[in-house]
Amino acid sequence: MVWESVLEKFKELFGAEGEIGVYFAPGRVNMIGEHTDYNGGHVFPCALTIGTYGVARKREDKKLRFYSLNFEQLGVIESSVENLKPEKEADWTNYPKGVMWAFGEKGMKVEQGMDIVLFGNIPNGSGLSSSASVEVLTGYILKDMFGFDVTNQDLALIGQYSENKFNGVNCGIMDQFAIAMGKEGHAIFLDTATLKYEYAPIKLENAKIVISCSNKKRGLGDSKYNERRSECETALAEIQKVISVNSLGELTEEQFEAHKDAIKDEVRRKRAKHAVYENQRTIKAVEALQKNDVKLFGELMNASHVSLRDDYEVTGIELDTLVEEAWKVEGVIGSRMTGAGFGGCTVSIVKDEAVDTFIKEVGAAYEAKIGYAADFYVVEIGDGPVKLA
Repeated sequence: MVWESVLEKFKELFGAEGEIGVYFAPGRVNMIGEHTDYNGGHVFPCALTIGTYGVARKREDKKLRFYSLNFEQLGVIESSVENLKPEKEADWTNYPKGVMWAFGEKGMKVEQGMDIVLFGNIPNGSGLSSSASVEVLTGYILKDMFGFDVTNQDLALIGQYSENKFNGVNCGIMDQFAIAMGKEGHAIFLDTATLKYEYAPIKLENAKIVISCSNKKRGLGDSKYNERRSECETALAEIQKVISVNSLGELTEEQFEAHKDAIKDEVRRKRAKHAVYENQRTIKAVEALQKNDVKLFGELMNASHVSLRDDYEVTGIELDTLVEEAWKVEGVIGSRMTGAGFGGCTVSIVKDEAVDTFIKEVGAAYEAKIGYAADFYVVEIGDGPVKLA
């Protein structure tokens, strides 16, 4: 078991006495509905069986001691629960500290220090939400250890709040929600404007979900993410002058086409078009799954990637290569980038008999063109956060 080795490391670093808890929070992949979550649209993510393991214990003083098996070269990082603020050098501990700070902002002050050891088997910077996984995991640990009265949905909102206000990334709610609310075998059809959601079973008979990791690292805060968000906000303000809507996600394709000239800049018009059309694609994709039309679901995934490449311009050569090579492989039902873009991962639905060929052929073509290897993960859909021991 993975968690046993994390527990061993904890005892080696911090000793075996006291009440030690072992926890897990998943990563997530979004099947369709990209860059719609901060535009008031729908998303369709699912939790994965890979994620972040955490071992924690309360202390009697105010000291925080963090250690990550993913960043062993950094050693033990110490700080305090008092005067929590984002550190300029932005090491990984800003994510758990941000959640502790956010709990305090919501009236649940963390008064005692903690020893925490983490290990994630989500590739870092991959777009599978390693940061949101750490946030939800930290919230779940605080809820359990300090007895805070919060639901899993609250944990998602607190995680988002900490990432927005503490870490300065203007993320939407999708990542934290998918991780906190995950359900085995199901994706979550979430209306990000209202937080209304339903679980939709993912029945892929004779097919698998394959994640292809580009291994191009990206930093969200300093990427174009916040720029795209601001372009959409400006486009919305322009369109609101001619039609009464609260978000781009409220528009149908027909309404957008009728009023798009209100958006004065061609680039902003393309950004808004993606937000509107991607939202409608997501609604159609979930309907297709409910009718067991996996072929149509795959076609909508492909169309999603084209829109993210041409209208939203967040893909880049790495993700485009992975997707375009995937489309060439017989037995690929659909493939698209997933996550914020600018590196990270693609998600593909691949027929069982084609999985090995897919990994071999896409991997070889990618390495030949990009100059380094991609990694491939055949994934299962898992549950939300849990206490393991």
